[in-house]
Amino acid sequence: MKRLTLLIPFLFLVLTGCASIFTTPSPDTPVEEVIALKGQPDAEYREGDTRLLEWSVGPWAQYAYMARIGPDGRLISYEQVLTREKFGTIQLNRSTKNDVLKTVGHPTETDFLPLIDREVWAYRYKEEGIWNSMMYIYFDKQGIVRRMENGLDPMYLRD
Repeated sequence: MKRLTLLIPFLFLVLTGCASIFTTPSPDTPVEEVIALKGQPDAEYREGDTRLLEWSVGPWAQYAYMARIGPDGRLISYEQVLTREKFGTIQLNRSTKNDVLKTVGHPTETDFLPLIDREVWAYRYKEEGIWNSMMYIYFDKQGIVRRMENGLDPMYLRD
């Protein structure tokens, strides 16, 4: 009985914490309420007179969320950004590392390929909500996107 008494508050905390992950804040919500609901963002970016707040779910996760906050301190939009559509807005030979961060957030992994002299950022995501995919974005020395490749996430491949 004592274990059950200790387990119930723990389960309550876990379930209420999980509920905030799945709760989407409504437009016009004050930024303080968004942060109270979602926790401290992992990163913040400026884009004109708006702020972008990023929440990465973790290195093994396939989701990341971005909130756009207006100059009045209220939520304009809140969305899951690791999608085919968002990756499609990244422009070859034009987008920079900063543009990529503002579009899809921080990568799952980074690497440098000396043979082709490119830095690579990799993003795990659930393509079309079904496929375990990995998007690779290649940058030149100036930080410009030069190539993008989509493929199966190697973490889910079987030997």
